[in-house]
Amino acid sequence: MVEANLIKIGMADLNVATSGGLLRTTGLGSCVGLTLHDAEIRVAGMAHIMLPSSDIAREGTLNIAKYADTAVPELLARLLKLGADRRRLVAKLAGGAQMFAFAGASDSMRIGPRNVESVKHALSLLSIPVVAEDTGGNYGRTIELDSISGILNIRSVQFGIKEI
Repeated sequence: MVEANLIKIGMADLNVATSGGLLRTTGLGSCVGLTLHDAEIRVAGMAHIMLPSSDIAREGTLNIAKYADTAVPELLARLLKLGADRRRLVAKLAGGAQMFAFAGASDSMRIGPRNVESVKHALSLLSIPVVAEDTGGNYGRTIELDSISGILNIRSVQFGIKEI
């Protein structure tokens, strides 16, 4: 994974890249790494989404990158400002792991799977197709998206590097 033109995305963060920029986020466990890419104008965006819905927000000022229902529209808006066309955008997802097993776990403990479901729902409302994903399991991931090619590299200790 290359360091030149690298834009790091923190937890509960999002950003966009053009001109060959690389977007990277680390520490995806139950969080979902969402990427959007417009191949024609070669722009990309990435969000590191922690939770499914802003309905549970407790902070004073809402961090829109933290929640699926607010991060997805914000990432789209930033890409549209760069000239992306919603009809050309495609999404790729990684993360959403169930990091810990809970006996008799309630739905509230299924953060990873709920994050994936919420991101997919937000994308469907915007008519953005998910063309590839590496979600679920019980392991962490680091992802890196190339804004030119749209290739998403996913790195994990268990499975090395895979490309989607």
